[in-house]
Amino acid sequence: MGRQIILKSPSEIKKMLVANQIVANTLELVEDNVKPGVSTWQLDQLAEKNCRKQGGVPAFKGYRGFPGSLCVSINEEVVHGIPSKKRILQEGDVLSVDFGVQINGFFGDSAITIPVGRVSDEIADLLKHTQQSLYWAIEAMKIGNRVHDVSKAVQDYIEGYGYGIVRNFVGHGIGSSLHEPPEVPNFYSGRQTPKLHPGMVLAVEPMINLGTEEVKVLKDGWTVITADKKVSAHFEHSIAVTEDGPLVLSRRQNEEF
Repeated sequence: MGRQIILKSPSEIKKMLVANQIVANTLELVEDNVKPGVSTWQLDQLAEKNCRKQGGVPAFKGYRGFPGSLCVSINEEVVHGIPSKKRILQEGDVLSVDFGVQINGFFGDSAITIPVGRVSDEIADLLKHTQQSLYWAIEAMKIGNRVHDVSKAVQDYIEGYGYGIVRNFVGHGIGSSLHEPPEVPNFYSGRQTPKLHPGMVLAVEPMINLGTEEVKVLKDGWTVITADKKVSAHFEHSIAVTEDGPLVLSRRQNEEF
């Protein structure tokens, strides 16, 4: 409590762009290698190698004791799934992959949810709408708006589809620390929130469930699952507020919005 929002200079935002582009190309590499029969541990190894090859350090590995470089969450797992040689992807699964990088004193952070082979139309729609809610949030990241305008953009879009919006875990500021103020919920609590100013960088990350918004943490102390065991989706970008509008630092080459 009481920590101030840190505005970044243009040169610091450039450093954050470097970190986030390592995140982006790593997520693209992981996505290219997601298929039935692959273990989440294999994907974790691939991501770490790609990150270090570019001079980056995996931001999650060892963070508060987390054992992996990737957070890999399958089906009803929402976030913070631990990579394992025993977790083998199967046709019809969905895999949420969250990755962070530190380089030159600054962090990048992004997440995508990937279908494994063919998934049902219901699940494909969940992924599409979760990603779209992130794009709506990005559109709201304009100078003069407030953080809750970003939150409300996600909520307004998602609630029309009847999905559950995870409330226990939220987005955050990012910079020389992985997690900085302010918190960025995916719903509007009714409270006044900070105004958006040039130099603010936010990691916005809708976590949307096919069923209930309720979640619980497994015995491993990390893996978060939906209370009703229905599928969850997670998309995240690190975005800078600029005079020219929102700058998506972690935008992937194959991404259109």
